[in-house]
Amino acid sequence: MARELIDVPAKTRPETRMRPVGAETVDRRSLRRALESSIAGEVRFDAGTRALYTTGGSNYRQVPIGVVLPRSADDVVAAVAAAREHGAPILSRGGGTSLAGQCCNVAVILDFSKYMHSIVEIDPQRKLARVQPGLILDQLRKTAEAEHGLTFGPDPSTHDHCTLGGMIGNNSCGVHSVQTQHYGRGPTTAHNVHELDVVLYDGTQLTVGETSEEADVEIGEVRALVVLAHESDVRDVQKRRDPHACAVDDELPQAGQRQRPR
Repeated sequence: MARELIDVPAKTRPETRMRPVGAETVDRRSLRRALESSIAGEVRFDAGTRALYTTGGSNYRQVPIGVVLPRSADDVVAAVAAAREHGAPILSRGGGTSLAGQCCNVAVILDFSKYMHSIVEIDPQRKLARVQPGLILDQLRKTAEAEHGLTFGPDPSTHDHCTLGGMIGNNSCGVHSVQTQHYGRGPTTAHNVHELDVVLYDGTQLTVGETSEEADVEIGEVRALVVLAHESDVRDVQKRRDPHACAVDDELPQAGQRQRPR
């Protein structure tokens, strides 16, 4: 079967903050077949579905490579593996309520809202709930309030259709969540997340939560190494820049200086 090659915008240096200036070639047809053969959920690569997922609550428009509706955590792991093998980026999506383009991109969209939306358990003694990422906030709050007199502090304006996974990604808060600064753990979603089961793009599966003081020290050392690496990049740029600095200064007008047309 013939390949369907598409160019996906990519960064030449993924670890830095920069606009995509390069491109990766992805075989969309091969990727779709790999997904269909490895997951139990839905794989939608048709033009209509891709058009629906082009945007969300923002003004941004990005046509995705395709859409996956996983039914389980195993589906998520398999979808990430297939995307990685084909060099395709991935993007998790909840209710599509983000206002700054977070839920649209030229990527394989993982939409958790159709199947992975359950309350796994609520522990009223510990005041904890274990949920799937596609669960809508109000569904958790109504259940917790009715059965245990508990609630979840952060309450964005889209509380009746935003998902917990999207709130974690955006670190959402809300008009009433400031009260949790005094009566709870804190006003943001990050303050109210106890533990996460995550899968990284390289396939690593982790359970992450609050770290010990020893772990904080180790993380700080890693961050320091990253900063030093970035500083070395800056110094390299400075070496390339300095020989031309005088010429640039002569050509550019000073700030606030009015220039006459030539």
